[in-house]
Amino acid sequence: MSRDEEDFLRRWSRLKRQPAVEAEVSAPPPELPPLESLNFDSDFGAFMHAKVDAGVRRAALKTLFRDPRFNIMDGLDVYIDDYSKEDPIPPGMLAQLQHARTTLFGPRAEAEARQEDETGTQPPPASSNEPLESEPQLEDES
Repeated sequence: MSRDEEDFLRRWSRLKRQPAVEAEVSAPPPELPPLESLNFDSDFGAFMHAKVDAGVRRAALKTLFRDPRFNIMDGLDVYIDDYSKEDPIPPGMLAQLQHARTTLFGPRAEAEARQEDETGTQPPPASSNEPLESEPQLEDES
């Protein structure tokens, strides 16, 4: 390393340390308005200064964000509901479901559903030898 490079580094180091010391001495703490007088239109820039105590800064920000303009739901929070609370099906909808079950599946399905409700288990399946109603019958070619 040459002597010129050492002088450059020393000079750079000295200049780098100087403004930090001068800035600390020359900057007085900012004049802060009382927290009680703050509202949405107040200037909160003074509270963001580095010399302001973190507790005071936090209290000023709490005052700012307490304004109702910051508490508006945007509709994008789809998972904020409490889904652990049971929401029973209204009786009118239960009647519709019962009617649809009878209409679509007939009385046999209704009897099986009643048996399932009473015993808590599903009825045994129909024997596998009987074709299902939806299966087409194949004719024997003998």
